[in-house]
Amino acid sequence: MNITVNARDAQTVTLSVSGPVMASEIADRLQGNLPYEILSCRVNNYVSRLNVMLEKDCVLDLLDLRDPSANMTYQTSLTMLYLRAVHEVLGPEIKVTIANSLSKGLFTVIHAGGVSDETAGQISAAMRRMAASDLPLTGRTVCRREMLEIAAGLNDGGRQREMFENAPDLDCAQLYELAGEQEFFYHDMVPSTRYLKWFEVRRYKNGMLLRFPHPSRPDEMQPYAEQKLLYEAFSETTRWERLMGVEETCGLNELVLNDRFQDMVLLSEALHEKRIAEIAGQIHDSGKRIILIAGPSSSGKTTFARRLCIQLRVAGLRPLYLGTDDFFVDREDTPLNEKGERDYESLNALDIDLFTRDMNELLRGKKVDLPEYDFLSGRKIFGRRVTSIENSQPIVIEGIHGLNPLLTEGIPDSQKFKIYISPLTQLNIDGHSRIPTTDARMLRRIVRDYKFRGYSAEETIHSWPNVRAGEDRNIFVFVDQADVFFNSNCIYELAVLKRYAEPLLKRIRPEQPEYPEAQRMLEFLALFAAVQDDSIIPNNSIMREFIGGSVLV
Repeated sequence: MNITVNARDAQTVTLSVSGPVMASEIADRLQGNLPYEILSCRVNNYVSRLNVMLEKDCVLDLLDLRDPSANMTYQTSLTMLYLRAVHEVLGPEIKVTIANSLSKGLFTVIHAGGVSDETAGQISAAMRRMAASDLPLTGRTVCRREMLEIAAGLNDGGRQREMFENAPDLDCAQLYELAGEQEFFYHDMVPSTRYLKWFEVRRYKNGMLLRFPHPSRPDEMQPYAEQKLLYEAFSETTRWERLMGVEETCGLNELVLNDRFQDMVLLSEALHEKRIAEIAGQIHDSGKRIILIAGPSSSGKTTFARRLCIQLRVAGLRPLYLGTDDFFVDREDTPLNEKGERDYESLNALDIDLFTRDMNELLRGKKVDLPEYDFLSGRKIFGRRVTSIENSQPIVIEGIHGLNPLLTEGIPDSQKFKIYISPLTQLNIDGHSRIPTTDARMLRRIVRDYKFRGYSAEETIHSWPNVRAGEDRNIFVFVDQADVFFNSNCIYELAVLKRYAEPLLKRIRPEQPEYPEAQRMLEFLALFAAVQDDSIIPNNSIMREFIGGSVLV
């Protein structure tokens, strides 16, 4: 039997083996020649656990933490280890909620009264002991009928069973066990605890942080940095979801299946409008005139910026709206990335000198010939927007580099008001399986790219790693410089996006490189009941920027 093995940073090798062999044995054989621990694999382009048995000729891709699927494998496995350790230290009846991502890790809540630094140390010690013991993480696929039977016996108030009952497209789930602890999860795990070498447990606020390595450095823990603004944003989102009675997918599905979708949409949109009005009031009271809006891909920056302009007018101001894309350098002057391709997400892709000069001239009341960038010719066009503003008018500027100090270092700080926008979902699958914000953003982008840019789902998936790398370099490092945060997540959006995204993802064929990620997203969408009629969504909603019908974009 011949096995063709591919691993990042290594040459493809073909191994001849006699009889069936486990993928983990192949990984162990080659691990010494690879820079990072192998956590997961693909067999003939299908994602599998490392303990999958190879019984015939195949192509085996070995994956480390830099691969998105292997990264989720590590996070899911570490979560299982954390739950087991909490129950060992505090008792099996203690409920644990994996709330959201924060500070290069997961923010968790242990429902056991006050937690202390000592508790964090005890949990960490229990995790390290189990990791060193190389305990097996066993799992099996459970069909729908058995899922419901097992869930009925769980000590969770019936929430898991309710989730299964209200997810009509969910045919199976993975039931994992570690040292007697059983939990349902929706992603593969590593074969045993020996793979879980890197983590940190730290008390934070009223909970615990479970931290792990970043994909850019799989074999080390990044220094801890508090993300106070994001913590406050997630806390606000939690309050919103409790107000709507939707904290997990079962709550969302119940509203969709019982024709209560309209109330959820109206309440969600009202909360958005209220928050935008609050931000407009803060800008008015601050007297600042350079309003900078930044956020990652598919955050809804354009819709937010235009709704903010409307609220600023309600507050008695007359804002001028600009996008930093109009300040792109000419195409031939665009910097190149490490692959020799034009890097349009680099700060140096913008004509910063022209931007700074124009903004300062506008602030002084001078008349300025603002450029419009022609994406067909790759040139700035002048003469179409010659304008000036009065000394009370703010300038609303939207672009990915809005929070980067280098973009506006020539503009007085006293004039800047910075806004960070991102769709942070606090909605979880269940108490210990979170919904990554990145997945929600990618679904938004898949739908928008197809409807408005002519890109297929595979093209969007293919480009996503480069988009994410650009966000890590250009956006996320400046989050804490923002004055305020706006969460653009619509609590109902995954139920809406499902109808648009599913057929696009199903077009991706098994032989295409994007197939594994498409299958992962389809399995994720199976957890949600789909909204078939979304006409109730207002035409100024952020969701309209992605599904169409917006009056603002």
